[in-house]
Amino acid sequence: MSVNTVAYKEIIDQFLLTDTTLVAVSKTKPNEDILALYELGQRDFGENYVQELVDKAGALPKDIRWHFIGHLQSNKVKYIAPFVHLIHGVDSLKLLREINKQAAKCNRVIPCLLQIYIAKEETKFGLDEGELVEILDTISSLPNIQIHGFMGMASFTEDSGVIQNEFRYLSQLLQKYQSMIKEHSGANPILSMGMSGDYTIAIKEGSTMVRIGSMLFGARNYTK
Repeated sequence: MSVNTVAYKEIIDQFLLTDTTLVAVSKTKPNEDILALYELGQRDFGENYVQELVDKAGALPKDIRWHFIGHLQSNKVKYIAPFVHLIHGVDSLKLLREINKQAAKCNRVIPCLLQIYIAKEETKFGLDEGELVEILDTISSLPNIQIHGFMGMASFTEDSGVIQNEFRYLSQLLQKYQSMIKEHSGANPILSMGMSGDYTIAIKEGSTMVRIGSMLFGARNYTK
């Protein structure tokens, strides 16, 4: 078992002080590793692949809050709609409409985060501010989704100044639209940013939800 329980407890103690939610990124990791953190009290887990998420949700405790944090294709929404707790990476109105459609079939309202493009990398997905405004103007016509906030991924760089500026931009964008989001969701907006390598910067810039994998589970297994 490769779960770093010492790191987990240190992170949890830190996050309690900052009122930050930890999403343990468990993609490619076995159920035993997830259960090891579950036994310590962790309930929020993040997955990137639809089939893996479906399989794990069917086999693991039902009170786990599953977060889909990968790039979600519209034709796969139906598989996670019955149970997903939060979809992090909504990056188009088309995808949001499909989530609304599948949520209605399940008689659910699915919480979502809008993914904002903040990195200077072509490999990253996300909305620009114009696309964001278009979605925010449309959400009243989609009764089976709730926008709970924003998600963003910083550039893959050693330059902490670049990362800080990107996180700060996303935080300021949320502040700009937080009244609309709070009115729509009825809850305080979520700002999901920061991973194992940059979460301390993210928290300083206002992140309320952090996605951490390798610090907890070790290196990812891409041979699956």
